[in-house]
Amino acid sequence: MYRESGFPNRDVKKNEAIRQAEPKPALGMTDAISMIVGIVVGAGIFRTPSLVAANVEGSGMFLLAWVLGGVVSLIGALCYAELTTTYPHTGGDYHFLTRAFGKRVSFLFAWARMSIIQTGSIALLAFIIGDYVAQIYSFGQFSSVVYAALVVVVLTGINIIGVKSGAATQKLLIVLEIIGILLIVVAGLFFAPDPATGAAVAPEASASGNSLGLAMVFVLLTFGGWNEAAYISAELRSGRKGMAKALILSIFIITAIYLLINLSMLRALGLEGMAQSSAVAGDLMLVTFGEGGLVLIGIIVAVAALTSVNATIFTGARTNYALGKDFPVFGALGKWNARTSSPVNAFLVQGAISLTLIGLALFTRNGFETIVEYTAPVFWFFLLLVGVALFVLRRKEPQRERPFPVPLYPLTPLVFCLTSAYLLYSSLAYTGLGALVGVGVLLVGVLLLMALPTLEKWLHRQPGNLV
Repeated sequence: MYRESGFPNRDVKKNEAIRQAEPKPALGMTDAISMIVGIVVGAGIFRTPSLVAANVEGSGMFLLAWVLGGVVSLIGALCYAELTTTYPHTGGDYHFLTRAFGKRVSFLFAWARMSIIQTGSIALLAFIIGDYVAQIYSFGQFSSVVYAALVVVVLTGINIIGVKSGAATQKLLIVLEIIGILLIVVAGLFFAPDPATGAAVAPEASASGNSLGLAMVFVLLTFGGWNEAAYISAELRSGRKGMAKALILSIFIITAIYLLINLSMLRALGLEGMAQSSAVAGDLMLVTFGEGGLVLIGIIVAVAALTSVNATIFTGARTNYALGKDFPVFGALGKWNARTSSPVNAFLVQGAISLTLIGLALFTRNGFETIVEYTAPVFWFFLLLVGVALFVLRRKEPQRERPFPVPLYPLTPLVFCLTSAYLLYSSLAYTGLGALVGVGVLLVGVLLLMALPTLEKWLHRQPGNLV
């Protein structure tokens, strides 16, 4: 049409340039570390310590569980350091699974991430924010839902504007979060009264044969998210070795933060007090600052959840983008906007699904545990596959340059795989209906995968470029 009108092909070339735009290295080391720390250190650390305390025999074992969580996460990070430095790609895990097992497995992963893992995490964290904000100002029964939806819309919009605005927002949120965490640590270590002078000095927690194992389920859940670094590996200015450095430094920072938080809670409440608490950070601030402390902790938790939501939105859209690049049916997701340096369509679809899950939560308000049940089995299944992919890619591409080979191969990735397999088993054994729903949604992806050839043939027969 443009050619026949006599105009130059300026608009055609412009559209072609946008269509062929690719991710560019736009993130610095502090951007990467703030993104990883922001994803991991979210609202979970204010919920899970009481569950861990209820499943260990004493204070020493309680702290040991968190150290072990850091060690296990470091082992996983070392495996990811090899994968991300050898195969830097915006698709992250999706790209690793494609190279190791082919597009069928990676399609299922992308489907699960789009419909279960990432969007479920976004919805959960947004609801935590909504609940806390609704306590400060409520305008009715559905205040939490409105606030949660608003969080998703605003942060998705910020990330659509461009990679720099998303990264800048993340750095601001992580600074605010660390200030809040330091306040909790200082309050617990230096200002909280001596715990339970007259409180029961009963056995610190009931000990069962698998108590430490169950405690580690919650610990590793709280450490979860460091693997999101894979999705920014192609956008880091410092290159491949910088990615390994960002991963390892992030794990050390996260472990230090968690130990300080738990030490402060342990000193303020004691292990028994933590085990009996349903809002352990709130109880710490209550005994330290009174009722005003409850408002303060609400703000801190909201900021922590905002930090995680923003980082999760940022990285989650990258998988949707990779899915669109590989499968014509989802081709609209594979468009990268060169002006904003972001996958706009991928952000929009991810936001829409997250908003749908928030709407569904109106009917099933079981909170934190339900979303964990929904996401955990699928998450650990694919994390196990990524660990296996490292072995497969070593065998398939032995001549490939590996800037950061995993130390102590094959022992390190083997430990990573065994840990992921145990968490997969635990997430199925200790959960209920939510896990079945998550697995059911994954099976829908299997049916969609079977129908893909038919859908793609139909798409190719349509006039024009529909995607």
